[in-house]
Amino acid sequence: MDNETVKILLEKYPPAASSLIPLLQAAQKEYGYLPRVVMESIAEYLDMPVSRVYGVSTFYAQFRFEPLGKHMIKVCHGTACHVKSADKINETMETELGIKSGETTKDGMFTLERVACLGCCSLAPVIMIDDTAHGNLDRNKVKKVLREYKGGDQ
Repeated sequence: MDNETVKILLEKYPPAASSLIPLLQAAQKEYGYLPRVVMESIAEYLDMPVSRVYGVSTFYAQFRFEPLGKHMIKVCHGTACHVKSADKINETMETELGIKSGETTKDGMFTLERVACLGCCSLAPVIMIDDTAHGNLDRNKVKKVLREYKGGDQ
């Protein structure tokens, strides 16, 4: 981590406990996740134990502790998608990518995430890769979509 970048980030906020969550959000925006060294810098700047910074950051689901893949895949598990076999779509994704939901592939290309609803119920079952929805899926269509992302640099 670039110490100068961290320093600039910290100096945007007062060194007060009330700055903790905004600092965590800003750090995640900057790095895409919360690197341990950055959390340690935040703790030092705010004069609080690293355990408190870690405790707050693990309490909220918005914070990540590992870098995201180049492509973020969200598998919808809302009611419409659930009824139309979202679990099978999720299983196919996990098998094809070799990871479980919440993980990133070893090559850093894909992060797989289960979400409650993508708001594309008429396309159920649906996934979102980056900002593109792919709907009316079955196992074979999922494999085809993944091949497109694996083969090309989208």
